[in-house]
Amino acid sequence: MVISCTVSCTTMIPRKDLPAPLTTKDYGDPVKVVSIPLPAISTDPNEGLTSGVLDAFLIYDKEGGVRTLLAPQVNYNRYYGATATLYGAFYPRTGQSWQVNVSRSQHVNFDLEATFNDVKHLIPGVELNAYGFYFNNGSSRFFGFQSSSALKNETNYGDQEAGFDLSATFNLLRHFYLSLGDRLRQVTITHGAVKSLPFIQDVFTSEEVPGINGFRTHAQRLSLIYSTLDSHDMPTAGFYSKAMAEWSGRALGSTANFFHYFLEADDYIPASKKRYITLLRGAYDQTIGNSVPFLERSILGGENTLRGYGDNRFIDKSYLLFNFEERIQLFTKSVFHVKTRWELAPFLDTGTVMSSLYSISINHFKINPGIGFRATVPPNIIGRVDVGFGNEGPAVFVGLGYPFTD
Repeated sequence: MVISCTVSCTTMIPRKDLPAPLTTKDYGDPVKVVSIPLPAISTDPNEGLTSGVLDAFLIYDKEGGVRTLLAPQVNYNRYYGATATLYGAFYPRTGQSWQVNVSRSQHVNFDLEATFNDVKHLIPGVELNAYGFYFNNGSSRFFGFQSSSALKNETNYGDQEAGFDLSATFNLLRHFYLSLGDRLRQVTITHGAVKSLPFIQDVFTSEEVPGINGFRTHAQRLSLIYSTLDSHDMPTAGFYSKAMAEWSGRALGSTANFFHYFLEADDYIPASKKRYITLLRGAYDQTIGNSVPFLERSILGGENTLRGYGDNRFIDKSYLLFNFEERIQLFTKSVFHVKTRWELAPFLDTGTVMSSLYSISINHFKINPGIGFRATVPPNIIGRVDVGFGNEGPAVFVGLGYPFTD
């Protein structure tokens, strides 16, 4: 959560000194660059308090839009020590984007991620997405399966992963899309950074919890999507639904054979010239198979599901989830010559995990109200803070992008 701002500055830099991908021919010469130093404090249910400083560099095109964002950051966390991070977002043209994140901590943690999105430029009529990753998260938690998993069973581990996720989405008919995807995920379970908690392998066995000795998933998926949303990154009106089926097989290198099914429906309802946006969302997730790795099962908890609980808090073979959020535009303000839109977003999340829909119980539903704070720089930059209140205490999530957007 950003606490306050210090002094910003605006600089005009010759375009030749800002080569691609920082600028393109669509940028003026010289190029306007706004630097905003920020002290930043965030807290996470699993990681605890993190404090540091960052400098956000906003690079403008000749039309006055922010097309490049660079954000170097240094912070400190009691589990990881000091961490240096560089985040970059590049929008070379409408319908195409790159995002990269590189970080390294003194202890346990590291992160290398890259995301690419292209809508209809490389292949006409096809949206392409690619995501590659290599990271280790030393604050990961496991409490056991089912919605009744108890805090007293909390364990810690390091979740080290490498892999990719690729997809191609085809426009079948007006508002209907077919998406084909392939993903590879190699998971190594290491000792975590939270020494006050027991290590997962000292409490659970691989027979009780498949995957705690590591696993590999190579899965192929098919999704049918219906969307009338007015924007991919900042939707304010429309309906979105997705039905997804995925198969993971030993024949293609996976540790276990399993099927994964997912259904989602989102409705964005605007009012008062879009000053108020009501979001209604429902999702159902089901995993079918024997010896399915625990991190491949249906999981609730975190910034995109139950925001009153930490990541991966509840795990079982399926989940049912409902989210309600009211996005309220408070005002538009120029901050350091950057036009920003400020929003308040009260929300209510409720959901449960279970073995299947046949075993669902209303008594097992977790309910967490909360409040979100968002600052956006149209057309595609969103900073957010969500504070959820579950029955295990508050949870605070700080990040980029709206929740629930792919």
